This record gives sequence, structure tokens and C-alpha cells, in this order.
Amino acid sequence: MNDMTGTFEADVAALQFLIDAGLDVAIDATPNDRFAARPEPAPPAPAPDTTRQASAPAARPSAGAPPIDSDRAAVAAAAAIAPACGTLDELRNALESFEGLAIKDTATRLVFADGNPEADIMIVGEAPGREEDRVGKPFVGESGKLLDRMLASIGLDRSTVYITNSVLWRPPGNRKPNPSETEAMLPFLIRHIELVEPKLMMLAGGAALSALFGMDARITRERGKWRDYDASFGTVPVLPLYHPAYLLRQPSLKRDAWADLRAFRTRAQALGLTG
Repeated sequence: MNDMTGTFEADVAALQFLIDAGLDVAIDATPNDRFAARPEPAPPAPAPDTTRQASAPAARPSAGAPPIDSDRAAVAAAAAIAPACGTLDELRNALESFEGLAIKDTATRLVFADGNPEADIMIVGEAPGREEDRVGKPFVGESGKLLDRMLASIGLDRSTVYITNSVLWRPPGNRKPNPSETEAMLPFLIRHIELVEPKLMMLAGGAALSALFGMDARITRERGKWRDYDASFGTVPVLPLYHPAYLLRQPSLKRDAWADLRAFRTRAQALGLTG
């Protein structure tokens, strides 16, 4: 094996490692020499004539939703937009137009929901992954198959539940949503719940629990512990449990997950939601 072949195989192995780790978007469209000398910065633009600006008419925003240039502004915009949505279609359209999250620019599409919007049981996960981003539905791929098996074990399926996430665009590299992203999406999640009016909820993963209850939740401590979510239409019992993707990485925890699923089935039966 010559040096060129060895270098090529090492590069391929490194690239495969990055792909397996979730990297699928290049930072730049063209290669850049990071060691090259940087060009001198352009001279600063002359200060604007504030007197003339004061008398000039305000610039009109471009067509479509105006840009939102800070996390605080994104949260304020979401808090104003979400409650005005009267249907799930209006909520979806509002989200499609929302410009408050940078992850929207790196994601392929909005991953809004799946299942039956008339169902009495609602499942809220964390954020879309690679497959969800590609297909446009929450919980697909291997984690989706495991969720389907989990639901089937307690007599449920996607026709009897409604499924969404706390963040509806895929963060780059499948990373966990950061606090500003979760906070900006919270008004939409709250309105989503209000429009569906579930009688029972399942939170898959610590991020969903943290988002809905405003806490720094560790799912290993909080799973299996019932909580009450005070919605505008009434109190909803909520059970946090492990996210299916986490169970795929930690199969030894499936025993705990099965115990949580049985508890969920017992509560659903007591409420008359399942046979």
C-alpha cells in the first residue's frame, strides 16, 4: 500500500465517522483555505445622516414575514402569532411563515405532526431527526418503528394518537434544541395542545418535559412520574418516559419503558380512552 492509498482510506474513514455522527450539511458551498491570510476588512461606511432619516418615510418590509433579529424578539413574535391561530391548518401556516429560528434555514422542511388530530391521546417528542426532516413526519426511521411497537404493546397506533414535537425543525447534526429555540417554539406548542385538546399526554424525552413545564429535566429521574398540565381547556395528566431514540442507544432501559407504558395504559383505560 503506497502513501497515497493510505491517506485516501484514512480520509474516507474520517468522513464516514462524521456521517455516522450526524453530520450531513457542509458549512460552506466551496472549499476554503482556513490557513490563508485573511483580507483586510473594508473601511467602515460613513455614518448615516440621522436628520434626513428622521424626515424620510419608514422603509417597508419585504414581501412575506419580516426577519426576527434576536431571541427575545422571536419569543415575543411567537407569543403574538400562536394564540391567534384558530385551527391546526392556521397553526401550520403560521409556523411555515415564522422566521424566528435559524434552524429553519438548515432544515429541509417543517415537521408538523402525524396521527389523528381528533385523538384523545397526544404524544410530544423533542425535535425531528434526519429521517423526520427528510420525510416530513415525526417519529420515523428506527426510532419511529420502536415507537410504533411501544404503542402496539398497549393497544394503540397512529390512528388513535396524535404526535408532534416541542421543536418542529431539525437542529443541525441532530443536536439537542437549545433553550432559545425551545422558548421560541413554546407558544406554538401550547397552542398546538389547545387546538387538539387531548385528555392524556405522553412526553417522549427530557427536552419535551423541560419545554412544557419550564424546568431543567433529567428524564432518568422524571420518567414514570405523573404530572398535571394545566391547559386552557382543563387539566391533562402527563407521563414522561424515555424517547425511543434513547432506548435504541440504551436497550437495558426497555424494562423501565415497559413499566411506564403499562402505567400509561392503566390511566388511559381509567379515563375510558382505550379498551
